[in-house]
Amino acid sequence: MKGKTLDQNRRRIDVIADEGFADDLANVALDELRDRRRLCDKVDIELSYYRRLLHGRMDLLAFEVRRRSGAETRSLIEALPEILADSDRGPEPMDLPARALPMDPPEVPSTGRRGIDRVLEDDFLAHLPTIDDEEVEAIRTMLAETEAEISAQRRSVYDAYERIQSELSRRYRDGLADVDELLGG
Repeated sequence: MKGKTLDQNRRRIDVIADEGFADDLANVALDELRDRRRLCDKVDIELSYYRRLLHGRMDLLAFEVRRRSGAETRSLIEALPEILADSDRGPEPMDLPARALPMDPPEVPSTGRRGIDRVLEDDFLAHLPTIDDEEVEAIRTMLAETEAEISAQRRSVYDAYERIQSELSRRYRDGLADVDELLGG
């Protein structure tokens, strides 16, 4: 990433995961550091949003499995408000700090087809009663694998963000950047 601007033809997560993105930060211009930090923040919000969508689907499938086993007598529709309200999954993976998500979905790139897009557009919920148990388990596995991938990506974004933030803090602390510039950046 030395001396390069962000490549608009690459996925944003790939830009952040590039080994040079958060390396040798002492030699990166202040405006570029701020741009990289903003990119990390945007991608982190996007990944957090996707994780929550995945968790909702995983919770719905877990309910359906309990219903099919007889452990639950309500229909999915009857339990839907409770399932969605009770989707608190506890602490973030790998001790990532929890973030408040914006009310509106994040702005995501409109070009390309990512695996998460294919997973989230699957309409299995519309025909869940007709899906056999084996297919339900396959869908649960796919969702869990996708969630693990999204969480790993989020960890790499968080790590890059932390390194960039540390460099920005060092510059302000050491007087290498003007704190008054914060209002402009």
